Amino acid sequence: MQKIVGFIIVLGAVVGGYMFAGGNVATLWQPAEFLIIFGAGFGALVVGNSSYVLKEMWSQLKSQFIKHKDSSALYRELLLLMYSLLDLAKSKGLRELDEHVENPHTSSVFLAYPLVLEHEALVVFVCDNLRLMSMGKLNAHDFDSLLEQEIYTIEQQKLKPSSAMYSIAEAMPGFGILAAVGGIIITMQHLDGPLSNIGYHVAAALVGTFIGIFGCYCLMAPLSSAMEQYVKKQVALLECVRAILVAHAKGHVAIVATDSGRRMINEEQKPSFTTMEQWINDKAA
Repeated sequence: MQKIVGFIIVLGAVVGGYMFAGGNVATLWQPAEFLIIFGAGFGALVVGNSSYVLKEMWSQLKSQFIKHKDSSALYRELLLLMYSLLDLAKSKGLRELDEHVENPHTSSVFLAYPLVLEHEALVVFVCDNLRLMSMGKLNAHDFDSLLEQEIYTIEQQKLKPSSAMYSIAEAMPGFGILAAVGGIIITMQHLDGPLSNIGYHVAAALVGTFIGIFGCYCLMAPLSSAMEQYVKKQVALLECVRAILVAHAKGHVAIVATDSGRRMINEEQKPSFTTMEQWINDKAA
C-alpha cells in the first residue's frame, strides 16, 4: 500500500506541476513513445538476464505490492522455533532432530510456528544446517565461515533482479532519447507541412525524453531500491539463524544461543532479553 501511495504522490506531483504550468496532459499520451521506451527496456531485460533472474524479479516485484505480516511476529516465532529445536537437541541429542528437519511441514515443532513455515528459504536454511550439525562434530569457526559464505551466495543471487532493474533504470533516459530521435526523424519528414504540425511532432518527440527520465527516476530506480531492501530483510532472518547455530556449536545453552540471534535483529523488531525470556517461559508453561 505504501508503494502505491508513493507512486500516486510522484505521479500527482509531476503531472500536476506540468498542468499547473499550463501544459496539456493529453499531449503526454504518446503510445508510440511508450512502446519504444518500455518495449526496448523489457527486451533489454530479456536479453541481459537468465530466466531465473526474470522469474525472481517478477516474484520480488509482486511482493512490493502485497501487504506483509508484521515482521516482529515472524522474529518471535523464529526465536521460539530455534530455542525449541536447540533445547530438544541439548536434552535428547542432535539425532532427535532428524524427524523434524527431514519433514518440517509435518513436524510438530515446526507446525507450531506457521509464520516461519511460510518462508520456504528460511526453513530450508534451518533444516539443512541442523542436519549438517547432526552428522558430526563441527568446529564452530569453520561452521561460522561456512554459514557466512552460504548467506553471501544467497544474498548475491537474490540481489541480481534488483541489480538488473537498476541497470535498466539507468538506461531509460537513453531509450527516451532513442524515441525522441525517432520523433525528430518523423518531424523532418513533415517540414514542408503546416507549422502547427511541425510543432506537434517536435512536442511528441520530446515526450519520449520526458517518459525516459520519468521511468528512470520516478519508477524503476525506486522499485530497484525497494527490491534490494526486501532481499536485505530476508537475509537478516538468515543472519539471525546463523548467529544462533554458531553459538550452539560453541557449546552455549539454548537460551544463550537464542539470545545471540536476538542481538542480530534490527532495532525496529528486536525484543528485549526479558521479553524473549518471557516468551520462552510462556511456551514452557
